[in-house]
Amino acid sequence: MARIVMKFGGTSVADLDRIRNVAARVKREVEAGHQVAVVVSAMAGVTNQLVAWCQGLSPLHDAREYDAVVATGEQVTAGLTAIALQESGVDARSWQGWQVPVRTDGAHGKARIDRIDGEELIRRMRAGQVPVVTGFQGIGPDNRITTLGRGGSDTSAVALAAALKADRCDIYTDVDGVYTTDPRIVAKARKLDKIAYEEMLELASVGAKVLQTRSVELAMKERVRVQVLSSFQDVPGSLVVDEDEIVEKAVVAGIAYSRDEAKVTVRRVPDRPGVAAGVFGPLAAAGVNVDMIVQNVSADGTTTDMTFTLGRADLPRARKVLDENRDAIGFSEVVADADVAKISVVGVGMRSHAGVANTMFRTLAEKGINIQVISTSEIKVSVLIGAEYTELAVRALHSAYGLDAA
Repeated sequence: MARIVMKFGGTSVADLDRIRNVAARVKREVEAGHQVAVVVSAMAGVTNQLVAWCQGLSPLHDAREYDAVVATGEQVTAGLTAIALQESGVDARSWQGWQVPVRTDGAHGKARIDRIDGEELIRRMRAGQVPVVTGFQGIGPDNRITTLGRGGSDTSAVALAAALKADRCDIYTDVDGVYTTDPRIVAKARKLDKIAYEEMLELASVGAKVLQTRSVELAMKERVRVQVLSSFQDVPGSLVVDEDEIVEKAVVAGIAYSRDEAKVTVRRVPDRPGVAAGVFGPLAAAGVNVDMIVQNVSADGTTTDMTFTLGRADLPRARKVLDENRDAIGFSEVVADADVAKISVVGVGMRSHAGVANTMFRTLAEKGINIQVISTSEIKVSVLIGAEYTELAVRALHSAYGLDAA
């Protein structure tokens, strides 16, 4: 007998028939003798509508009231799922975040989980009841409802699995596992049986949409085994596990891409100590997350060009911040390009294999693709290229690293 947390995303609970399908899957696990807790997202499209209503009334709405509104989507799904389970003969009860309770900090709209008291849920599960818990939400220090940010239900599920000391956290979604790259671009992409936490975290952070980054961080920290499964097909999924569980570590586990990038170059900045802090300090204070950074010093050594990447949605805010600090920084102009894409190769095997980056550079050169910016970590190499070359680059690299399915 195992203790399992089963999480179902918005497409998995999009209508009553799909909620009945969820109930059938949960019932199957219960009948197999497992203790089961369920975490649900709002029905597909509901959160978007709730957010739009808040923004329609006030673009600068009270974040606490925003949370009170958008958290209702999960409340509806949890209640409906509990009814469907009861109708199928399974003892079930819905739980809202504040009832568990899921304690968070006070950052409304993007709260982080501080702790979860799982004792009552464990007691209920041992007695044969299935708790159906709202994802995405908790309760802050002021006893007001908080939400964890978009995609936060994955984080809720992993955190609950850790609190319940679950054997596994199953994330049911509209894909049937983690692939070596996007199967919509590369028909020969392979589904991975297992992938290390570090690899999944890097892939999620550079564009792979399978799991939310914070949920992978938490799974790695708490050593929660996560399985990604399809809600619509009865096929094996992919396990996200500790690196020690993977016997044969591939040099490259996957290729990720992101089209949501923009490149900014701050030109002719005085080359003096503290100038980088002068550029990036105000951006950080404005909540602009900067990724890849390259600095080029002029021939006479008096000025430098600073190039960096950021999320495309942050570009207008970044330009505004830089313009406001122009006199203090002393640059001549800002040049922005939103027509770029970031391509990344990821794999824990890079630690023990040389030449991974060179293979990437050579492959892109052979396809006539110019590299604009390069960034590396211990298990990742990322490059910035023109957006029009995204699919060509992904396909070429997938083949170059021997990831194509036979």
